[in-house]
Amino acid sequence: MVAAVLAGPAVIAPTHTDAAEAAVYSSCTISRCADARTARSGWASRGFPTTRGWVSWSGGLCNFAGGQYYNYEGELPANATYYEYDVYPRSCGASRDAYRIIVNKSTGATWFSPNHYSDFYRL
Repeated sequence: MVAAVLAGPAVIAPTHTDAAEAAVYSSCTISRCADARTARSGWASRGFPTTRGWVSWSGGLCNFAGGQYYNYEGELPANATYYEYDVYPRSCGASRDAYRIIVNKSTGATWFSPNHYSDFYRL
């Protein structure tokens, strides 16, 4: 009986305001950072589209603009608007992989996530 009285509150599922679980790094030195930088240049030349959808890419391929990245978990600096873009082009409509860049269009700050938002590397 005493144990039931001393028990704490139930664990509540994390909310969007809880601390992030993702690792955020101040620089990018992993092997695919060069690819992420190249993708950033490609997206910059296309004006960083802000709507979701396939965009024509060089070599007859397409790349996917994911639209706004909402930073719900707070991994990236707050009070900014971010957009997400795939790193690797492919055939239009093909399955997407986990490689993304996230861009703050106001400042140009860019992060690379090689694993669909489990880690963020500043480019």
